[in-house]
Amino acid sequence: MFLVANGFRVSQDYENAKLAFEKASKGREMLSSPWDAAKSMESAAALAKELRNWTEVIDFYRKASELYMQCDRPQFASDSLAKAARAVEDALPSDAIKLYSDACVLLEDDRKEQMALDLYHAVTNIYVKLEKYTDAVAFLLKLGLAADMCNATNSQCKAYLSAVIVYLYAHDLKQAEKCYNDCS
Repeated sequence: MFLVANGFRVSQDYENAKLAFEKASKGREMLSSPWDAAKSMESAAALAKELRNWTEVIDFYRKASELYMQCDRPQFASDSLAKAARAVEDALPSDAIKLYSDACVLLEDDRKEQMALDLYHAVTNIYVKLEKYTDAVAFLLKLGLAADMCNATNSQCKAYLSAVIVYLYAHDLKQAEKCYNDCS
């Protein structure tokens, strides 16, 4: 089925290629090969992105993430969720936030906070675009804590300074001052 899927992809028949990769993933899962099943599911998700089927993009990448977790590979599971988030960021920003957040949790649970720093930035950027400044600050503070846990002092200071700046941008001087004092 994998070869058929690649054949459809090469001929730019993305719909049939997506279906073939999905079936290949299910077959590999039935053969107790979750790693290969996850790879096929990610290929199906990439094709769903080409077809702009955002719901399938999310579903396929989530399934791939679950399959990676069956292999005890949380970093790959997190990466899969981050790929989904990047794919739907413009079309479905609230879903992207959830995906990025879930990806962060997987890395935090695996004590790899240093790998989640970029994901925190991505969530913050979405919140700022949506003008949800309080939520943006919350993630900047989480970023600061994660940076502290991995001894990334410069990143920690930048995160806290960014939190103050976001409050100032939102014209909330009291919260900016409180945040500055708390972070000092």
